[in-house]
Amino acid sequence: MGFSFNGVSVLMLVALMVNSLMVASAGNFYQDFDITWGDRRAKMFNGGQLLTLSLDQVSGSGFKSKSEYLFGRIDMQLKLVSGNSAGTVTAYYLSSQGPTHDEIDFEFLGNLTGDPYILHTNVFTQGKGNREQQFYLWFDPTRNFHTYSIIWNSKQIIFLVDNIPIREFKNAESIGVPFPKNQPMRIYSSLWNADDWATRGGLVKTDWTKAPFTAFYRNFNANACVWSSGASSCASTSSNSISNSVWQAQELDPNSRRRLRWVQKYFMIYNYCSDLKRFPEGIPAECRRSRFL
Repeated sequence: MGFSFNGVSVLMLVALMVNSLMVASAGNFYQDFDITWGDRRAKMFNGGQLLTLSLDQVSGSGFKSKSEYLFGRIDMQLKLVSGNSAGTVTAYYLSSQGPTHDEIDFEFLGNLTGDPYILHTNVFTQGKGNREQQFYLWFDPTRNFHTYSIIWNSKQIIFLVDNIPIREFKNAESIGVPFPKNQPMRIYSSLWNADDWATRGGLVKTDWTKAPFTAFYRNFNANACVWSSGASSCASTSSNSISNSVWQAQELDPNSRRRLRWVQKYFMIYNYCSDLKRFPEGIPAECRRSRFL
């Protein structure tokens, strides 16, 4: 990957990775998603068990979920663009629609061969974002599939990588910070060219001689409340309602919080809560409430 672990215990790293192994039950992309753009640059294979997005100099590509969700646990396994991916962005996120939309983002910012990807996260509430945290990963995300998960309930949003929490955004409505809890969201993903900002602030441009660039998806799972006709499936008492609802009240236990601290200590490279130049009038209210927001 081209970067060191800065003294992180190898035994600790191995233990974390072994303990965090997680395989989501395989969804079917034909049943669960629609390809929305790209003129056949997005493709489904193996009876809907594998999906690929591609980017060339003409266009990128993308897809979205057929269903809308209001709270849940969303898991997706991705293998990112390999080689020289500078200038490319692979986005995987939840979003509602409209000028006051809510959004929960994973964005993977490509880089030159041998340099690490940057995992960019953000949370939008009522159309307002500016809550970025960025991370390096402790593995090469282009060599194998890894699971990227969002747990979203009325108390918090938790971002996880291979079941290791990397970020927690708590509900801070009690101090006047809006929280995404009323707008159902679809799952979206896209692969697109963003060489005006994605790699070193736009200094490194996309090398189109390496196109097409391709990202791979498998093992989608949504253990979530489906929103349909103004009602949530979680309100149903029928046997069709979701069976595993641990996520509905899930919070980080002491072991998970230790993992979160480990990731944020060794792999976080940007935290909006620490950017005093950006917020000269004072850091946002939710940052003052918790060091892990």
